[in-house]
Amino acid sequence: MSRHSRFPIPPRFIILLLAAFSCVASHAVDYQYLVFVGTYTGNGSQGIYAYRFDPAGGELSPGGLAAVTENPSFLVADPTGRFLYAVNELDTFNGATTGAVSAFAIDRDNGKLRFLQQVASLGAAPAHLSLDKTARYLLVTNYNGGNVAVFPIKNTGELGPHSAFEQQAGSSVNPERQAGPHPHSILTSNDNRFALSADLGTDQLLVYRFDAKNGWLSPNNPAFAKIKPGSGPRHIAFAPSGKFVYLANEMASTVEVFAYNEGSGTLDSKQTVSTLPKAFTGENEVAEIVVDAKGRALYVSNRGDDSISVFGINAKDGTLSFVERSASGGKVPRNIALDPTGRWLLAANQESNNIQLFRVDSGNGRLTAASRVSNIVAPVCIIFVPIK
Repeated sequence: MSRHSRFPIPPRFIILLLAAFSCVASHAVDYQYLVFVGTYTGNGSQGIYAYRFDPAGGELSPGGLAAVTENPSFLVADPTGRFLYAVNELDTFNGATTGAVSAFAIDRDNGKLRFLQQVASLGAAPAHLSLDKTARYLLVTNYNGGNVAVFPIKNTGELGPHSAFEQQAGSSVNPERQAGPHPHSILTSNDNRFALSADLGTDQLLVYRFDAKNGWLSPNNPAFAKIKPGSGPRHIAFAPSGKFVYLANEMASTVEVFAYNEGSGTLDSKQTVSTLPKAFTGENEVAEIVVDAKGRALYVSNRGDDSISVFGINAKDGTLSFVERSASGGKVPRNIALDPTGRWLLAANQESNNIQLFRVDSGNGRLTAASRVSNIVAPVCIIFVPIK
């Protein structure tokens, strides 16, 4: 008897072994997206964290620290998934009164971010950034600086010298929070001809003409839509059709609906709805606003009520109807994001250090709480990047 046949493997064991491997393979997760989470650093957080996400089952798997960087409170990635940009929400940078913007190259194999560059944002406490529709320009708002800036993006992913800078002026009725301009967000229109910026300090939704060839901004005529005093405009969402604009008012806890004229860039207010239950008596600040890809549902996060308000959208006139209000699964839901398939919504609960996943009903937009990711300190922004 040869030494290879002294201890033969029983056929039944081989069958069981093959079955086990088959079972493991059938449960293997085919992750389709990277999820990057920006945080407020300190108290245990070091910067931007990566996860892998499978929309088939809503599986969010931690990938660890992607990049060490200070207070990356808002993130955006280019459509090709090659580069990621983060504001560094600071009041001073390199000895000057300004925050910063950091650029990274994305390694889609392991979710790590390779540092490319850090530049001054041209104002203190940058709060928001976005890409224009060509992904050739990065638009930034500086909350404490009271200005907005545009930076051209090189083929390497690095930022060139700014191509536009607009300093705002004015105030509104709240002496503590509205003594000066505080631009909180900026987005280009669906056709890339205009840029809208929500200014919490002046109660204005500013409209700029945007020159996509040169990266220039110039005030539109009229230059803004005036919002009810004390509302505190924060974030903006365009309807997929481009015909409507939705404005989240942080201080008033409302959403204002505008008809948007794509030809002239003008805004006509149509409706204002509260995001809170009628019986609510505490303090609340609205944070993020999201419209689904089909333009049928709108979501707003409430910090204080710690909830996500869901509204249905009328396709004809863009107006909103209340659907439900769902607990956010934690404290202070600063940011919410729909995954690219529209089947899941993720809520970053800043003060409870967790991310809550919700399953989205494709028919009515309602949310059902699913899994929860804990042990991430002060999550405040969530973005998705395709792996494949």
